[in-house]
Amino acid sequence: MAKKSKGAALAEYIALRSACLLVNTVPYPVACAAAKGLAWTLVHVFRFKRARTLGRIRGCFPEKTEKEAKRIAVASLANVLMTSVEMIRAPRFDKRWIERHVKDVHVYAERLKAIADEGKGVVIMVPHSGNWYMAAWAMARCGVPLFAVAAKQRNPYINAWLNRQYGDGLEVVERGSVRVMAEIKSRLQKGRCFAILPDLRVPTKDVQVPFLNGTANVSHGGAGFAAAIGAPVVVAIMRREKGLHVFDHLATLRPDPTKDRKEEAVRLTRETMALLDAAIQKTPEHWFWYNKRWLLQPV
Repeated sequence: MAKKSKGAALAEYIALRSACLLVNTVPYPVACAAAKGLAWTLVHVFRFKRARTLGRIRGCFPEKTEKEAKRIAVASLANVLMTSVEMIRAPRFDKRWIERHVKDVHVYAERLKAIADEGKGVVIMVPHSGNWYMAAWAMARCGVPLFAVAAKQRNPYINAWLNRQYGDGLEVVERGSVRVMAEIKSRLQKGRCFAILPDLRVPTKDVQVPFLNGTANVSHGGAGFAAAIGAPVVVAIMRREKGLHVFDHLATLRPDPTKDRKEEAVRLTRETMALLDAAIQKTPEHWFWYNKRWLLQPV
């Protein structure tokens, strides 16, 4: 991955910090309202990626009207913009803020802690829905021993900024490092919780699953760790509801130690994706429809 020139990197970072200054100046509800207004304007006035996004939505939900598809497109973009607002404001999100804005946060945190206390770690599967970062921040602020893997950004200034935004409670392992696999396994064996977004379009053929009325090629990597170590898999999804973040714990899946590890990883992946598919189809406006690596394209 080619590095950016120092001048270009600094220009990007200055633009980011300028946006941060603006977002941090106004109250949180005002910033979220502005994000919703901007989403509506981008879709209806500037037609931002509208044809492609509406095509995706209609392809997955042919029964929906044009009006419904546009509503989903606007809500999805608003969710992404509000997630950006929350990423910028993340250092302000202490435990009290989380308790006010994440519904029943302690219920789910205690449930995860109890599963982690079994001593085999936990693999938490959460997709690109709602503010998926909020799932990690909320659990970490409530004392869940959480870690995740993230790619290193090309811009070193933005990479350092992102690491600060993640916060002290969330440990981040750099994706692509030579020891990343060993570090994930080691942390799971110590009883920590591994938060992972299922990779929905890997470049080589892996696990083919029905998803959003199509077929997705899904990595079995997260489930592979669970099968190898005997860690349970918690399947969850985030969504927004009346100004709150809702963490839906869909199921806890457990690998069978008597079965072949690869077969168990595939089974866990399929069951995870079936649960996530049903949840996303129920509330598609929370799903990230604007992802440029669209998951239903052929491998």
